[in-house]
Amino acid sequence: MGSLPEVVEDCMGVLQLFSDGTVFRHQNIHFPTQPVHDQSVLHKDCLFSEPHDLRLRLYKPASALNRRLPVIFYFRGGGFCVGSRDWPSCHNCCQRLSSALDAVVVAPDYRMAPEDRLPAAMDDGVAAVTWLQSQAAGGGDEWFGDVDFDRVFVVGDSSGGNIAHHVAVRLGTGSLGLGPVRVRGYVLLAPFFGGVSRTESEEGPREEMMSLEDLDRFWRLSLPVGEDRDHPLANPVGAASCKKLEKVDMDPILVIVGERELLRDRSHDYATKLAEMGKKVEYVEIKGKQHGFFTNDPYSETSHELVDVINRFILDNSS
Repeated sequence: MGSLPEVVEDCMGVLQLFSDGTVFRHQNIHFPTQPVHDQSVLHKDCLFSEPHDLRLRLYKPASALNRRLPVIFYFRGGGFCVGSRDWPSCHNCCQRLSSALDAVVVAPDYRMAPEDRLPAAMDDGVAAVTWLQSQAAGGGDEWFGDVDFDRVFVVGDSSGGNIAHHVAVRLGTGSLGLGPVRVRGYVLLAPFFGGVSRTESEEGPREEMMSLEDLDRFWRLSLPVGEDRDHPLANPVGAASCKKLEKVDMDPILVIVGERELLRDRSHDYATKLAEMGKKVEYVEIKGKQHGFFTNDPYSETSHELVDVINRFILDNSS
């Protein structure tokens, strides 16, 4: 009689990979954050990818009469391995963005690793934006009746920030071919990038809710089998990526990261290299903050400042 399968990877008790390849996802999760019930914002779920049975959640200000609202895509984090649009942290962030930015927020789910390794998540990100084009073509959801499809922005948090980068590369400047949808810019919140060589911030103190071991585990589970952290899907400004990236025209990008994040140096290096390539990029560092400061408390004073930065970026790039 053979031995029973053993746990070979454990993501914070939420996801476990066994030695026989079986994946177990815990459904009864204790969330440190509770959902906020903001009566000023409405929300509902929609199917956007029938082949993969993927849904997204729409958020809309309850009072949106007589004005054209921008559209904000929000790609959540989770290391490409865990998370959902209906987790309280994601839900609260989207409510906050919808009310503060006076916008329709679109929060898509995407296929997750290790069942579906990268680039599945990037493919689903592009599919979600393409779905918006079908809504603009007529006969779509009634919630899009008063939106401005010419003012679309993509916000990505952590692994969602990585997805946002790859969506920006695939769509290129002007998001040609998506008309009348026009993506005007991308906001990357502490994007989850990697690399084989360690950075100073990665080798620094672990964060309260995340360690370098956690980051490495997410990469082992999500990258194509046999690839390392210098793969372009993980390291978009590494040696294997830069030459191709230099040739890509991209819409404006805003990179925001906490000063005490393990991912700080990756974010700074990304923004620096994009600037050296002549791309329009802005880098903002939030003093004293660790990973997830917006996700964990989108109604804090610091999060209010972050939303102001995003709002300014939207206004600066809306025409």
